[in-house]
Amino acid sequence: MSEPSFSLLRVTIAADPPRRLDKALSRDVPEEAALSRSRLAKLIEAGEVRRGGEALTDPRAKVAEGDEIEIRIAEAAESHILPEPIPLEILFEDDDLIVVNKPVGMVVHPAPGTPSGTLVNALLHHCGDALSGVGGMKRPGIVHRIDKETSGLLVVAKSDRAHHGLAEQFEKHTVERHYNAIVYGVPDASDPRLRGVKGVSFEPGNILKVTTQLARHKTDRQKQAVCFSGGRHAVTRARILESFGTPGVAALMECWLETGRTHQIRVHMAHAGHGLIGDPTYGGKRKLNAKALPPAAIAAVREFPRQALHAATLGFIHPVSGEALRFAAPLPADMVELVDKLRAPAAG
Repeated sequence: MSEPSFSLLRVTIAADPPRRLDKALSRDVPEEAALSRSRLAKLIEAGEVRRGGEALTDPRAKVAEGDEIEIRIAEAAESHILPEPIPLEILFEDDDLIVVNKPVGMVVHPAPGTPSGTLVNALLHHCGDALSGVGGMKRPGIVHRIDKETSGLLVVAKSDRAHHGLAEQFEKHTVERHYNAIVYGVPDASDPRLRGVKGVSFEPGNILKVTTQLARHKTDRQKQAVCFSGGRHAVTRARILESFGTPGVAALMECWLETGRTHQIRVHMAHAGHGLIGDPTYGGKRKLNAKALPPAAIAAVREFPRQALHAATLGFIHPVSGEALRFAAPLPADMVELVDKLRAPAAG
C-alpha cells in the first residue's frame, strides 16, 4: 500500500489572536482551506500542527501574533463504504453539494443493521472522484437525516467547505424544512382537549405549535419521548392543508421545524393526540368512524405501511456561493393515493 501524500498549509497568526492555538487557527486559517474547527482539533491531536518544527498537540497551547504555524494535511483517503449503482433522483448538484429526493425505504447512512443499499452507498457511486473529501475522507458529508420510511429532500455536502457551512446553518436552525404529514384527527384551536395538553398552543391562523423537550425513551432506547426537564429543546409548528371525513377523522398537514430532533414531528404530533397514519412507533392504531369515511379509505388508512411523512421543501444558503436555494418535492405516489381515497365521500 502506498504512503499517503500530504500538503502543507502555512498560517501566520494575525494581530490580537485568541490565546488558544485551536481558536487562533480557526480564526486565521484561510477560508478556502475549508478546515472546520473539529477538523483542526483532530489535526492538532494527531501532531500535524507544528511551530518551529515542534509539534503542538495541545489545543490550549498559547500562541502570539506573528507565529508561523505549519499544518500538514493528508490527501483525502478512500472511504471503507462501498459505492453501489443505486438510482437517485437529483434536484441539484454542483462541485460542493447535492440535493436528492430520497425514496421510501432507503436508509441514509450505513449502520450495523444496514451495511449497504443506503444513500451514502449510492452517492459514492454517483459522485466518484468528484468527492473532494469531508473530514479527511472521500465520502459525502451527511448534515441531516430523515428516517428510512420517510421520503423527501436531503442536502449532502461533497466538500469540506460545504459540510462546514451547511452544518453551521443546521446548528443555527436557519434551514427551512417543511414536511407533509397525514395524521389522525384534525388539530384545531377550537378543540378544548388540546387546550389541556402541556406544551401545545395555537398561533394566529390556526397554527398548531408544540414546544417540549425530547429525550430517549426510558425503556425503549430506539424511541424518543416528550419531557419537560432535561432532554433537548424542540419546537414544531403545523397547519391544516386539508381535512377528511365528516366529522373530520384525518388531515393532511404542513409541518415545519424550528429545531431538528430525531423523530420530532412524529413524537410531537402524537403528543398532541394527532399521530401520523401508518406510524408503527408513535401513531398507534385508531378506530375510525365508518360513517365518516368510505370503506376503501378506512382500509387504506389501516393498511398504510409506513409513517405518512414526506420532506416536501428544503431551503438554505449555498455555503460557498452564498446563493439562496429552495427546493420542493411533490407527495410520493403512496401518499397521493391515500389522500385520494380519504377525499372520496362517505356512503350516504
